[in-house]
Amino acid sequence: MAILSSVFLLVPLVLIESSLAVTFSSKLIHRFSDEVKAFRVSGNGKVSGSWPERRSLDYYQLLMSSDLQRQKMKLGSRYQLLFPSEGSKTMSFGNDFGWLHYTWIDVGTPNVSFLVALDAGSDLLWVPCDCIQCAPLSASYYSSLDRDLNEYNPSTSTTSKHLSCSHQFCESGPYCKSPQQPCPYIVNYYSENTSSSGMLVEDILHLSSAGDPSSNSSLHAAVILGCGRKQSGGYLDGVAPDGLLGLGLGEISVPSFLAKTGVVHNSFSMCFDEEGSGRIYFGDQGIASQDSTPFLPLDGKYKTYIIGVEAGCVGSSCLQNTSFRTLVDSGTSFTFLPEEVYQKVVQEFDKRINATRSSYEGYPWKYCYKSSSEEVLAIPSVRLVFAQNNSFVVRNAVFLVYGNQGVDGFCLAIQPADGDMGTIGQNFMTGYRMVFDREKLKLGWSSSNCQDLAEEKIVPSTPPPNGRPPNPLPTDEQQRTPTGDAVSPAVAGKAPSKPSAASSLQLSSSCCCLLRLLLILLGLLVVVI
Repeated sequence: MAILSSVFLLVPLVLIESSLAVTFSSKLIHRFSDEVKAFRVSGNGKVSGSWPERRSLDYYQLLMSSDLQRQKMKLGSRYQLLFPSEGSKTMSFGNDFGWLHYTWIDVGTPNVSFLVALDAGSDLLWVPCDCIQCAPLSASYYSSLDRDLNEYNPSTSTTSKHLSCSHQFCESGPYCKSPQQPCPYIVNYYSENTSSSGMLVEDILHLSSAGDPSSNSSLHAAVILGCGRKQSGGYLDGVAPDGLLGLGLGEISVPSFLAKTGVVHNSFSMCFDEEGSGRIYFGDQGIASQDSTPFLPLDGKYKTYIIGVEAGCVGSSCLQNTSFRTLVDSGTSFTFLPEEVYQKVVQEFDKRINATRSSYEGYPWKYCYKSSSEEVLAIPSVRLVFAQNNSFVVRNAVFLVYGNQGVDGFCLAIQPADGDMGTIGQNFMTGYRMVFDREKLKLGWSSSNCQDLAEEKIVPSTPPPNGRPPNPLPTDEQQRTPTGDAVSPAVAGKAPSKPSAASSLQLSSSCCCLLRLLLILLGLLVVVI
């Protein structure tokens, strides 16, 4: 940005009906000049806001920050879709890893790989780091892995730096003794005293682009992550042993950081198929023909992904008085409904199913039924109806129970919630491309086989094969209250954006109007911002 005391703007010729030529001048004043400073002095004689000393480091940093923001506004989103550098694929390892979906990510310089759980119900990305109390990381401990898991060490990454307690994402309080000390964090989850704690660190996340294949498709995005030194509860027992990728609405989440840089739209999608694999894309806003429903605020703020269900339907019957609010959470394996809604849905399902009720020891579901591989059962459909009559047909409402001879039975994979808020878990999302559009504050969905998202194709999901491998006992992990804070003491504050504006002046054919305009322009002061 050029620093000039003044410059004259010359309008060479303005033609009006009377062929009058007009020349006018206007003084440009730098935003950190003494003239502007005089306007910023309050009644007590102090300058409002920060005012850097001319030619100081703060002075040039503020100018550079403004230039970067302007460049972002001009460039817009550079990439169409982004995904982790190791690929967009997600995977579920069954009961070994708490029935959650995972993906490989690369962090730091040199890059280190981590198998992180995908969690739309929390904000922070954390990985095991300088461990005091972490889950086992050896592949020999897990039957599903063919390589060891990793531990992050900030001191070996040339791009890492600790966040201090004075950083905007660190909340001063009992955890911080001085502004200079590293910022501690603790994330408390709802399930079985499960938590992660450690220090906040800034480092780079390696990503790839699904845009033009002929261009350089790699991207390094600066993000804040938790150096998870101490885990507890489910995180020591097979759930997210190598970290967790928070995808929530908080400013500290990875989608928020990516959206701020302007490289993607403020949106992402996840897709889970019936074979335990799927896809994740940042910047995905879905397709024009997808169904959608708006997110709802909680206590007046958009804290997490909550939607409103108008009615629950079983088969052809939509049940009365079954409206409720629900959290949409990929970090919850199965689905929970408010008690009153739950009772109506399961009783209607039980009335319509032509199978013998049974129970399976250790399984968390009450409505289970005997079956066999040879039987062909007409299982009633489960459907959710949203505002504007948008429907969501659940593709994976039952959980198959396997015995020594194959399928032994199945359970309706729904449980009662503790309060009046439900949770739509991964099992209800199966077979759909779920779009979390944070820009337009809505949830979108469309049927998909989860393989063609980059090309924006829609392919109906196929039924599961008959030879599905045995499913071990499911666990009940990653349940959380939507009102609980996902990250503490790390917090975020939103800064209001300043949209650029351009104004135009239209001169009428009347000389009288022109003269009045010139009188205004002659006294005009233009402040460069």
